[in-house]
Amino acid sequence: MRFICFVTALLFGMNLSFTTNVATADETEEGFKTIFNGNNLDGWVGNVEGYAVKDGEIVCRKKPSGKIYTAKEYADFIFRFEFKLPPGGNNGIGIRMPASGAPHLDGMEIQILDDDHPKHEHLVEWQYHGSIYGLVPAKRGHLKPAGEWNTEEITADGSHIKITLNGAVIVDADLSKIEKPLDGKVHPGINNKKGHIGLLGHGDEVEFRNMRVKEL
Repeated sequence: MRFICFVTALLFGMNLSFTTNVATADETEEGFKTIFNGNNLDGWVGNVEGYAVKDGEIVCRKKPSGKIYTAKEYADFIFRFEFKLPPGGNNGIGIRMPASGAPHLDGMEIQILDDDHPKHEHLVEWQYHGSIYGLVPAKRGHLKPAGEWNTEEITADGSHIKITLNGAVIVDADLSKIEKPLDGKVHPGINNKKGHIGLLGHGDEVEFRNMRVKEL
């Protein structure tokens, strides 16, 4: 008993992080697989020098940042992850994106943004957090304050894209019904059947962890 108490005290004194970056037992049974091992960027390609792995998290560097993406391509999937924004922080999740080109046009970009920050006061509706950039605006009011961890789930099933933030559905869209993009630009990526999942840095120290995918 004394030994157990000693070990417990030692562990708490070391202030260890117990973030595992593995799918839960239930998720594993459902078919989820981890795409970030918590130790390095194995399985990720692109501008890897723009990101660091620290305390079981992927941290976007201030400069340079750019994009990294999974070496593997995904077609239909459920992608679950956690993220934390600094004040005013900006990043993005690329889905069905090619290895080159503009992710928000040649693929799709899901906004990761502290949109309540004063520097973002002039955003248009399709730029707020969770929006499919240039295409579908997200419902607001479910993003936690900067500095707190958020949970998000992105489901891509054919032309159906569903995004859930902290338990609330903020996007539920059928891409096949989009006749004209909201930003007035051409978005060939809307028709992609598969592509990479990416992190799209904009020079802010946004943090990510517990990233796992289930292919549908």
